[in-house]
Amino acid sequence: MLVLLPPSEGKAEKTSGAPVDLGALSLPGLTAARERVLDELTGLCSGDADKAADVLGLSEGLRGEVARNAALRHAPARPAGEVYTGVLYDALALATLSAPARRRARASLLIFSGLWGAVRITDRIPAYRCSGGVRLPGTGPLGTFWRGPLTEAMEETADGGPVLDLRSSAYAAMWRPSGDLARRTVTVRVLQSRVVNGVERRSVVSHFNKATKGRLLRALLESGAPLRSPVRLTAALRGLGWTVEEDPAEPGRLDVVVREV
Repeated sequence: MLVLLPPSEGKAEKTSGAPVDLGALSLPGLTAARERVLDELTGLCSGDADKAADVLGLSEGLRGEVARNAALRHAPARPAGEVYTGVLYDALALATLSAPARRRARASLLIFSGLWGAVRITDRIPAYRCSGGVRLPGTGPLGTFWRGPLTEAMEETADGGPVLDLRSSAYAAMWRPSGDLARRTVTVRVLQSRVVNGVERRSVVSHFNKATKGRLLRALLESGAPLRSPVRLTAALRGLGWTVEEDPAEPGRLDVVVREV
């Protein structure tokens, strides 16, 4: 199984250590594209700070991210699984997984990024600020820029098993599966079920959507269930106690229904 994850805006920063080595990152076919985005981002942030903050969509309180981006070539790097610290990653809690589950995580998790394209949790990267929705002056919209490089790289990365796509919309735009790969891809929508005046009401979960996906992924990794097809993936989730529904009108999408978020 291959699991596609979004990054997080929150990132842990390391104070010492070796910088990123682009040639050592997974998906080496992305190296040239990574060089291009990194060069433009660091150049942008080394110049007019107001312009850089505007391009990156940074509030006044986040202006320090501009200087941090300017120094990315020399900033200490650490495994991506330790860098991302948002809601999904807090719920997934990679550091506390059992040893077998950590091995499965290293083999199956792929984190999409506006700067790096996509990385494994073991790839060493510095903390940065560059979302997938950014439009760089030279490169243009990153969601569009990455489609070409990622199409080739993902065809080589995805094996014959299912693909569990937990990305948010900005990162799903960077690469969309097609053909047989699309038929093996499962996306997840989280719905909250509440009873109001004796009638069940369902609503799409927003913020806690990420936490639910993190807990769901953690349960799958710990289970060690054989996940050789979307059908087995769905069955595994149900076997783990999740309420999962399929919609014939939306092939490949699973609705995970929760009562508490």
